[in-house]
Amino acid sequence: MLAADHVLRSSIAMVNTNSAGKLLGVVLLARHGDRLEFFQDPLTYTPAATTLTPLGTVQEHQLGSFLRATYLDPHNSATFISGLNTDLVDIDQLIVRADAAGEGNIILESAGALLQGLYPPTTEFQTTLANGTTVIGAFGGYQFVPIESVEPNLDISLNSFTSCPNFDLHTSAFYASPEFQAKAQEAAPFLQKLQPFIGNRSIDFINMFNIFDFVNVQRIHNKTFFDALPPTFGAQAYALANFHENGVFTDSTINGIGNVAIRTILPSIFTSLTRIANSSDPLKLALNEISYKPFISLFNVTEATVKDPEIAGIVDYASVVALELHESPAGTPSVVMKFKNGTNDRDFRPLSLFGSSIVSLDEFIDRLSPAAINTTSEWSREFVILKKANTCNSLIV
Repeated sequence: MLAADHVLRSSIAMVNTNSAGKLLGVVLLARHGDRLEFFQDPLTYTPAATTLTPLGTVQEHQLGSFLRATYLDPHNSATFISGLNTDLVDIDQLIVRADAAGEGNIILESAGALLQGLYPPTTEFQTTLANGTTVIGAFGGYQFVPIESVEPNLDISLNSFTSCPNFDLHTSAFYASPEFQAKAQEAAPFLQKLQPFIGNRSIDFINMFNIFDFVNVQRIHNKTFFDALPPTFGAQAYALANFHENGVFTDSTINGIGNVAIRTILPSIFTSLTRIANSSDPLKLALNEISYKPFISLFNVTEATVKDPEIAGIVDYASVVALELHESPAGTPSVVMKFKNGTNDRDFRPLSLFGSSIVSLDEFIDRLSPAAINTTSEWSREFVILKKANTCNSLIV
């Protein structure tokens, strides 16, 4: 897990469930677990493949177990999802999607580990054969939950910020901004001190995410590095990387290109919440396993960072946002947003939605619909029109 000084500190308080009403279902956005060093081009965010670590699988399994205790325990949880199968999974009640972009299989593998915590092996996964023999599934009743691998060359919804020049223009504009240049000047003395610890890696502030990622991975997995690095350097690198990534993956307007990481996910969130609200639809839980980028954009477009500015930046491994759909006395279901920052947070904390602790589903969709990009063709046209090029045409489906 990320070192303790990388955790976003805040008091944990739960949403008043009396005001929210019975929980109908939940849409989850979860970050992958711990991995080895990950390089991404600071201008295009084109990634290089990396590897999920054993620690990463444990973190994701712990997250799945936490979600199981939160939503699948009818006896001890105030947020049990009524009607959701608790032991033997009903695949009609779940949707699971995982980003399968250039990092390799780490996000897909993370989803698999999470699901084993959510729906662990059970002897209920069994069958009786014609000869009377009872057979329990392999590995003590291991449950195989389908995961949709979202390939960006076919569906850009979970990774919409690479392969098109419009986002690159946004990134370059941020790097050229007075705010960025001032922060780069402020960071320069620290980066000079950090240089001996990071080898031949560039200490240009534009490269700040990669600098932080190297430091963070080494602090977790390399004892010699951990012992040698001055104690404040990890937190300093993290703070600078937060500034860097928050500037890249946000925008001043809700439909700005900087928010694109969440804009292409919004339609599936709307669809899942609407399905959960329909009592004749079996869907109860939707899981999107993703990178850290959509979290930054989500917190921006929902204005969650206005009340909680410390969440602006890179969430920890195995972090999760829950968009809970609750019954409402008014008739229209209501949405509550909660956040758990990795395995160092013991519980969810509430986040505000447009300044409120709870909003109706209708308002949630109405407020965010202007930002939503509904199809790959729409995404491509928006990039094409603003860039006046046809670079993205090959991605139209």
